[in-house]
Amino acid sequence: MRDTYSAQRVSVDSVDVVRLEDRQRNIRVSIAPSVGNNAYEMAVNDRNIFWFPYGSVREFRDKPVMLGNIFLAPWANRLDSEGYWANGKRFTLNPGLANYQHDPNGLPIHGLLRHTSAWQVTGMRADEAGAEVTSGLQFWRYPEFMAQFPFAHELEMTYRLANGALEVRTVVANVGSEPMPLSLGYHPYFTIADAPRDEWTVQIPAAEHVSLSDRLIPTGERSPREDRGPFSLRGRALDDVYTALEHDTDFFVRGHRQQIALRYGARYAVAVVYAPQGKDFICFEPMTGPTNAFNLAHEGVWKDVQTIPPGGRWEESFWIQPSGDEE
Repeated sequence: MRDTYSAQRVSVDSVDVVRLEDRQRNIRVSIAPSVGNNAYEMAVNDRNIFWFPYGSVREFRDKPVMLGNIFLAPWANRLDSEGYWANGKRFTLNPGLANYQHDPNGLPIHGLLRHTSAWQVTGMRADEAGAEVTSGLQFWRYPEFMAQFPFAHELEMTYRLANGALEVRTVVANVGSEPMPLSLGYHPYFTIADAPRDEWTVQIPAAEHVSLSDRLIPTGERSPREDRGPFSLRGRALDDVYTALEHDTDFFVRGHRQQIALRYGARYAVAVVYAPQGKDFICFEPMTGPTNAFNLAHEGVWKDVQTIPPGGRWEESFWIQPSGDEE
């Protein structure tokens, strides 16, 4: 039926929201373009699988924190100093512009775009196959962005709801005159409602664990993971980096019946998994490279930083598949 899927713009708590719906499966996805283009809700039978600790969307807009599906760029997670290397040159960040944050150790974290209002909806459609919305951000138009990362580029993000899964597709176009190094990712926060955290089961389909310093910066050492089967979160806290991902196998968190699975496209080469004790969320973060990728590449520690040539484009997706919440 053509009316199974819909895509529309609505106002929620005086915030402009794009809503994708699958009426047959009773799935609703809500995206706030003006707050980082964040999909803060994927509700299955009115139960949100994204962690959203606010009573209203207006509260989120007025005092945004990390939640939902945060986009991390032009660097994902931390840098080890107030700057980075790219194309053989050292670029220094300007904290006086106040458009990025620092972690508790004083390190720049999560890039420039977490909660930006610069995203603009460029297209919406729904048909018998699914519903989707595409938004764009012309990074090169913003002097405060270019001052921190002087690589002219354009971003396009598409959320597509189809067959019970949410695809998040990202396109990066390099419109500048130099190769553009790539360090982007997402920081989705998931929660399971049918079991307490200590009864959650987790699967991480990665063959290697990346060693971190006490400031959570990769040291360059990697170790094989001998036991890659599902494990319990009971008594465990995670803030770990993994590589050698098995792209034909899902990451998942499972409660009693409810499960949330993620599958990464091949260009997402690294995963960060974050699940602090005492919090009812877990993050499976798809990333193009490890934390501090630009500086690790300069040091010769990580040789696989992806680069977009002048006039080129990069594209990749990941998929979120909830299950076990059916009526």
